[in-house]
Amino acid sequence: MTTNSSPQLWLYDTTLRDGTQREGLSVSIEDKLRIAKRLDQLGIPFIEGGWPGANPKDVQFFWQLQEDPLKFAEIVAFCSTRRPNTTAATEPMLQAILAAGTRWVTIFGKSWDLHVTASLKTTLEENLAMIRDTIEYLRSQGRRIIYDAEHWFDGYKHNPDYALHTLEAAIASGAEWLVLCDTNGGTLPHEISQIVQDVVKVTGEWGTRKDSQSSMPQIGIHTHNDSEMAVANAIAAVMAGAKMVQGTINGYGERCGNANLCSLIPNLQLKAGYSCITEDQLTQLTEASRFVSEVVNLAPDEHAPFVGRSAFAHKGGIHVSAVERNPLTYEHIQPEQVGNHRRIVISEQSGLSNVLAKARSFGIELDQLKAEAKQILQRLKDLESEGFQFEAAEASFVLLMHEALGDRQQFFEIKGFQVHCDLIEGKETSNALATVKVAVDGKNILEAAEGNGPVAALDAALRRALVNFYPQIATFDLTDYKVRILNGHIGTAAKTRVLVESGNGHQRWTTVGVSTNILEASYQALVEGLEYGLLLHSQAEAAVKASS
Repeated sequence: MTTNSSPQLWLYDTTLRDGTQREGLSVSIEDKLRIAKRLDQLGIPFIEGGWPGANPKDVQFFWQLQEDPLKFAEIVAFCSTRRPNTTAATEPMLQAILAAGTRWVTIFGKSWDLHVTASLKTTLEENLAMIRDTIEYLRSQGRRIIYDAEHWFDGYKHNPDYALHTLEAAIASGAEWLVLCDTNGGTLPHEISQIVQDVVKVTGEWGTRKDSQSSMPQIGIHTHNDSEMAVANAIAAVMAGAKMVQGTINGYGERCGNANLCSLIPNLQLKAGYSCITEDQLTQLTEASRFVSEVVNLAPDEHAPFVGRSAFAHKGGIHVSAVERNPLTYEHIQPEQVGNHRRIVISEQSGLSNVLAKARSFGIELDQLKAEAKQILQRLKDLESEGFQFEAAEASFVLLMHEALGDRQQFFEIKGFQVHCDLIEGKETSNALATVKVAVDGKNILEAAEGNGPVAALDAALRRALVNFYPQIATFDLTDYKVRILNGHIGTAAKTRVLVESGNGHQRWTTVGVSTNILEASYQALVEGLEYGLLLHSQAEAAVKASS
């Protein structure tokens, strides 16, 4: 827990630049603007927006932020030092940086002599001149500078004297931050710690020299995850004296990604005692993580620390029983501190405590001494042995509980279904026709509908049969459909498990069906999806009546 006296850390988000270098990740200008505004709300003080001039998208992004600026965060433009044997004042890419209109600019330069001679194909002295000239020019244009020392740790280990000369050139030219980059992601925490300590000591001496023209520099850290060490390395750097931490939401980035701010922020703030963002902003972390994953169209990592859906999920019966008594037994923080929540998972490994806790989460109070609770547990285990999976289909489990308690509402009764798919020249077309027969209040309804495939046709026919009796069905959507072959070694006789996710614009729920017939499994899941949606609607209506 942070206090007013907690040491301040400066967060620097590079999701919109470094994060977008992840393979398979692409964002529009509108996407970048939405993410920037969400990071602003989260309290990130520095947000790197991209490299103006590198592509038209980034140019337009910075222009739009000039028209509609962020409320709190500093938006930062990113660029390299000038090219060899030119001047910063005549460098076109630096003109694009100035046109972006940001107060802060991050410039990266080479720290590793190997890169200077092999990549830039220039001399070590010219590289130092490139750093000095670029920073001095941007400073003369009123910009404040963050200097990213690219490949810093590899360069320092190979040639420490030259690597330090590059930092000295940056700070003497007016850079306010020196950010040490583990660009290849291959350094280990003990190395990070020792090298950062070395840099803090040396740069501190520079700031106190009588002949020094520079102020005391601030040190930052930028780590990559190629050795699965990005978060650990960033924390090691902070412990050694770094005051700025660069990273991305969800750890997005090139190759194996960057340091994950969704892990760094709570570790540094809740465990190491640093001040990063406010406590209220910290409770937005889980939502921000999921928001960004939704915008970039990548499935969220359900098992991500702190913000993942499973981060505080408990499946083993002994665990659940202990957590019910005291959450500290199996939870390292309170999930609400990062905007997450505890989940009790139901599966064949569940004990009675799982069932009781899960029931309570849905407003159902079970008495562990009565037969119903044990019947639910046994029914759960029997169905899971047949291939059902309730930890991913909680709506089906709720219906199972109501059935065991004898109060499952009979909204409609299933009489049967048929599906016909047209074949043309031996190939199935995308069109299918489904016929369903249901009964509502003793009245039989026979309805048919076409769809883009048999499942879509079944879904459409069910809705058409029921919507006149339950108009709210028109608001239900089928949002996801997943199929799993359970015992593929027996070929076409294998059992199939189908998970169907449905929603009503406010809530989402998942139901499950299992059969050797994929259409029957799909039908089971679709039917229960509609039934659970109707149950939610009836409960909401009852709550309104009770409050009026």
